[in-house]
Amino acid sequence: MLNHNAAAASPSDPTSCLPTFFDMLHALPSTSFFFKLQNGFVSSCFAQFEKALTDVHSNIHFLPFRRTHRVSLSASIRQYISTKYDQHPDMFIRDMDAIDKLRADAVNTLEAHTSGIRKLTAYAAQLVWIGGKFPIDIGADFPWYPALGFNTQRPVSQNNLRFELVNVLFNLASLYSQLAVSLNRSTSDGLKSACNYFCQAAGVIFHMKSVIIPDMRSSPPEDMDTMTLESIQQLLLAQAQECFWSKAVKDGLKDGLIAKLAAKVSDFYDQAAEYGTKSDIISTEWIHHMTAKQHHFAAAAQYRASRDCLDKQNYGEEVARLRDSLTCVNEALKESRWINRTVFGDLNGLKSRVSEDLKRAEKDNDIIYLMPVPSKSELKTLDRAGMATARVPQEVSDPSSTLGEGCIYGQPLFAKLVPYAVHIAASIYEERKDRLVNVSIIDELEGLTSQLKDLLQSLNLPGSLLALEKPLGLPPSLTAHAEEIRQQDGLHRLRRSMHETSKLKANDTTIYQEGVDLLRSEAAEDDRAKLKHGTDRWSRQPSQKAAEKLYAQVSEIDGYLKSAASTDELVKTKLGECEKVLNVLCGSDRDIEEYVPSSRRAVMPPNVQGAAGDLRGMLNEVSQLESRRKRQIEKLRDKAKQDDINQVILAETARLERDFPMQKIEPAQFENLFEERLERYEEDQKSLVKEKEEQDQISSQLRQTNAAFANARKGDTSTREREQALQRLENAYVKYKEIISNLNTGRKFYNDLAKIVNRFRDECKNFAYQRRVEAGQLESDLSNAMSALNLAQTTSLQEQKLRESLRSHYSAKAPSSEPLMAPTPTRAAATAPAPGMWNPEMGIKFGGVTTPQQPQPPANDNVHNPAYPNTRARGGQWDANQGLRFG
Repeated sequence: MLNHNAAAASPSDPTSCLPTFFDMLHALPSTSFFFKLQNGFVSSCFAQFEKALTDVHSNIHFLPFRRTHRVSLSASIRQYISTKYDQHPDMFIRDMDAIDKLRADAVNTLEAHTSGIRKLTAYAAQLVWIGGKFPIDIGADFPWYPALGFNTQRPVSQNNLRFELVNVLFNLASLYSQLAVSLNRSTSDGLKSACNYFCQAAGVIFHMKSVIIPDMRSSPPEDMDTMTLESIQQLLLAQAQECFWSKAVKDGLKDGLIAKLAAKVSDFYDQAAEYGTKSDIISTEWIHHMTAKQHHFAAAAQYRASRDCLDKQNYGEEVARLRDSLTCVNEALKESRWINRTVFGDLNGLKSRVSEDLKRAEKDNDIIYLMPVPSKSELKTLDRAGMATARVPQEVSDPSSTLGEGCIYGQPLFAKLVPYAVHIAASIYEERKDRLVNVSIIDELEGLTSQLKDLLQSLNLPGSLLALEKPLGLPPSLTAHAEEIRQQDGLHRLRRSMHETSKLKANDTTIYQEGVDLLRSEAAEDDRAKLKHGTDRWSRQPSQKAAEKLYAQVSEIDGYLKSAASTDELVKTKLGECEKVLNVLCGSDRDIEEYVPSSRRAVMPPNVQGAAGDLRGMLNEVSQLESRRKRQIEKLRDKAKQDDINQVILAETARLERDFPMQKIEPAQFENLFEERLERYEEDQKSLVKEKEEQDQISSQLRQTNAAFANARKGDTSTREREQALQRLENAYVKYKEIISNLNTGRKFYNDLAKIVNRFRDECKNFAYQRRVEAGQLESDLSNAMSALNLAQTTSLQEQKLRESLRSHYSAKAPSSEPLMAPTPTRAAATAPAPGMWNPEMGIKFGGVTTPQQPQPPANDNVHNPAYPNTRARGGQWDANQGLRFG
């Protein structure tokens, strides 16, 4: 781009400075097209935008803005929060108002002013942020009009947050390019700022192309395809490099460096034109403009290289480069039909100067220097000095750095909104923790304790020892057990718990059955509709396929209920087996003493006493082991209860949103956190191995000690009845504790199942409602189609009846009775008519055949025969296929 301003141009080089588009704007009247940008565009302006870029005779181009309509993004966000989150939308009223205001400010930025940068980047940063809070298809359709191409009057709408973001960033690139054009490029500072703006515009285009559009999950707009964006990016880089070249010329840098800069400008324009020819959007005027500029700067590069050769006294190479420069100028001038007058004038000015220098160089070399002139293929390719690069603004490449406490755009919107995936992740961790703690650890410990109790019962302990140690009265341990049962209301508590558990079960079963009935009712309605309309017309999916997950839940929940019913029966069986003995334990101490007989022996032999002491020691170890396990289980349960992962998940969510703002939060992203968090229970899992080893050792010692005790008492049956009674009471107490534990587990199970069946019923309701709405719409469509078909059939039938009526009318026979005779008219004699004039005596002629007047046709002929002469040959019957013929 060349400047013909004599005050700024170098006297020896017409390529030394640039005309600026901003200077031309000063010459335009205040009501011109571009000064109306600040008041908003009308539709017709955008349709002519690309043409207007050429009409103002600029040698540099900029991107036009995309425009849109008002969209209430907050309404879609409110609806999504109310349906997908546990939080109420009213908690985020300020955030919703803020996002709507940000969008309004961004989409109304349609003038070249630096204040628009903040408006566009602030809205873009919030869009990136909320992309991690909400799905991209949030429910808002964003209409945007293309800025380039042939369909600038037809908006493209997508329900896609990425689509909104890419359009906002396109307008940011447009703003940067228009700011570059609006600067006074006749100064070094203006050229430097313009180069920076063009590089930033190219960086935004590059970010759109490489980051945003691949993540859209939908087709980009037609003017944002790869070839179009590549062409735009290379054009912006070419103009940035051109500004840097102009600044080098203005600053009086060496010709060799200026030649390298110009060669790189030519390369950028060449790539822009190449991509432009592969695009369906880039206009022909732009492609010809870029082609002309490519050759233009190739010529300028060779011209500057020739001056460098002149300085280095390489006169032959000077001539060769001037010839190549002139060739490039002529190639550029081939585009004169399509380029504007400014570029055309610049090319003519360069051609004149190159021609003059070429004549002078050839003359000097031929007369004075006599150096050989190399061919073009022998010339060394000019080096390139690329100074323009696509620089993505930090506000675009790292939007999270602009949001937060003390950041330029303030706090991110909807920061307190906990993503739904976080709730799911927390529930997943709770489920895994519960399974690890209760199933893998506590259940194993309780299982070991149960095995130990079963061993004691099989050895008839501690009944046999209690009967011997205290032949009269009640053992203290038995008294303590009885007191514990009485304080807990014993059998009444068990029956009450079983009744409450039965009510929970019945409630769960009822809710589950409601969901099943809804599915069955919907399936029956679908089957009836299919029988009514036929499988061809009623083409929607069957109920089992449309709600495959719900039907899978039917079997799953039914399995839960059957398994629970089996467990309930087992608990009832346990209670039935020990109910009588529990009645004894629930009674007074006197009742228990009456149940337990007294033995006769009062003094134990020394050998029996020693064996009893050893056995008592082993039983004490068993009791200590049980107590320690009970404390360990309680401690583990408290540890699990205090293990609240919510705050940790929220912190991890904040990190993910900060590091990956464009990525939607998913529960799978917390897997590493779950594994790390569950490591705190590894020590408890390892303790199970020690517990098993210790119990195996105690069990072995217990068997040996009990065998020694039995051998010492061999043949003594004095305490057998007392042993059996005491053992029955001890076993009943153990069963009592087991039943209480089973009932607590059952109550928890049915409470948890209540959440599942309630959710199942609600999903069934929603499914049935949606299917009914869908069925109603489908039936309406079928009804409308049938109505249209019936109307067509009715119309066809009416037309057929009309044809039949016409056929019967024209084929009707004359009455068989003698018709009434009409009076014979008399006519006075008339003079002969003038030639060419018709008179009644001449008759009527059809088909050009003169027919003499015929007598009255017979009664069975067609009375309309004069109008339809062809029907006479058919015996008075008119053929509808013959049509009506006249003349």
